[in-house]
Amino acid sequence: MMDRRPFVAGLLVDRGDLLVVTGLGSSTYDVAACGDHHLNFYIWSAMGSTAMVGLGLALARHDRRVAVITGDGDVLMALGSLATIGVKQPGNLAIVCLDNRHYSATGMQPSATAAGIDLAGTAESCKFKRVERVSSVDSAAAMRGLLHSGEGPIFVHATVQADDQKRVFPSRDGYAIKQRFMQASGR
Repeated sequence: MMDRRPFVAGLLVDRGDLLVVTGLGSSTYDVAACGDHHLNFYIWSAMGSTAMVGLGLALARHDRRVAVITGDGDVLMALGSLATIGVKQPGNLAIVCLDNRHYSATGMQPSATAAGIDLAGTAESCKFKRVERVSSVDSAAAMRGLLHSGEGPIFVHATVQADDQKRVFPSRDGYAIKQRFMQASGR
């Protein structure tokens, strides 16, 4: 298992105009730790919605690459999202699931992945074009390449340590985040 913070940093090196949607909690803190960016769309308190926001963005903006960076709890909350993404087949969408096998935001209770639920296998059965299972920070460069040019939908299942790293808080002003993101992404 790997330290998620350097893995996420490796994904976002030279990110260019990549649109990034983050789930609540740890994934938002990890992305924000790389530096706040006008093309980050932080989702606060909407567990289970991250993949669908990413899908909507990918369908609306065929000309842009979209990366959803979220955790296992968020993906588990909305397994039907994976099926919908599989049906829609957005070629510009990648989902990175940081799986620590716990619900970090609510007190580190074990998630269903701790009991053996296989999210990568679920993505495969939902007809994602590419599914990667990674557990080493060294894989970040290859996964970054997929975010920028791989044919989607892509699902990256990253097995990460269950730890409580320093929280880096970006803005929590949903309206301001939305306005900044829309202006920066050209909409």
